[in-house]
Amino acid sequence: MSFKFNQLLTLLSILVIAKSNNNSSQQANIQRAFYPQLQKEGDNADVFRIVGSYELKRLDPFLMLDYFKVRLPSGFPDHPHRGFETVTYMLSGQMHHEDFRGNKGILEKGDVQWMTAGKGIVHSEMPGSYDEDSIGFQLWVNLKSSDKMIEPKYQEYKSNKFPLFEKDGLKVKVISGSYENIDGIINTSISVKFLDIQLEEASCLFKEYLQPNHNCLIFIYSGKIKINDKIYEQNAAIIFESNYEERYIEISSQEQLSKFVLLSGKPINEQVFNYGPFVLDSQVNLRQAFEDYQFSKNGFEGASNWSSEIKDFPQTKKKLGISDL
Repeated sequence: MSFKFNQLLTLLSILVIAKSNNNSSQQANIQRAFYPQLQKEGDNADVFRIVGSYELKRLDPFLMLDYFKVRLPSGFPDHPHRGFETVTYMLSGQMHHEDFRGNKGILEKGDVQWMTAGKGIVHSEMPGSYDEDSIGFQLWVNLKSSDKMIEPKYQEYKSNKFPLFEKDGLKVKVISGSYENIDGIINTSISVKFLDIQLEEASCLFKEYLQPNHNCLIFIYSGKIKINDKIYEQNAAIIFESNYEERYIEISSQEQLSKFVLLSGKPINEQVFNYGPFVLDSQVNLRQAFEDYQFSKNGFEGASNWSSEIKDFPQTKKKLGISDL
């Protein structure tokens, strides 16, 4: 009796391991791929809108993803947020920021600001030069309904603080989540992975396993890559099918240098009501956000009397510096 029971346990263990290995050996299918169109946002800034566009309205938990290129006098002057997180990742140039609570600073190449707007932030984001483009990504991550009215907070780090995986021409900057047992330094309220990947040789290969039920996309911002025997060029957005089982993606470079970002996240699976800079979980709460902002209450105290200094820099016609803050 005992012997047969132990045999059964052993057999079940073998089946579980075999099933796991079989799952991990299956390649993720591509749900769709598209090339977002260039459009104007903020004060005449050029952006490729990847998430939040006609092609891809939303990819839970991601509300918006922009690949932006902006220089003065364009920018993103004073505007409010409530109910989600904004992530700014700079690839080149500078982005100055200032908010109505007194926070201010400068993001430069490789720097990241992960801002939890929570119940209310009013801020301004402006590039630092008339002569040099400020290039990077702006990501909006939804918050669970229970977190939408939490106190605002910042996680802001310089480029050299982020861990980097390097092997055989592959470089992976881990912003949040993990890669090859390397953890990012950003703490997220839900499971979100944000990787910046460089393939520095034509034969270089990147492989990553996708967690079950997580939504995932990549955006190529330089070069050309191959996925599932198909080639995708610069500015392509690729969305992978979500599945109940683990899958992997395998990407090879088709040029000497290819760069792309990977985003994956666990869906919140809640209703989304958004208009402009506010993202709430009901129409009632969305209307309340506009009322609170209009009357400077419930998180927006002092907003009506605040105006940033950096929004006026386009009129100064000079390159911004640390001394300007």
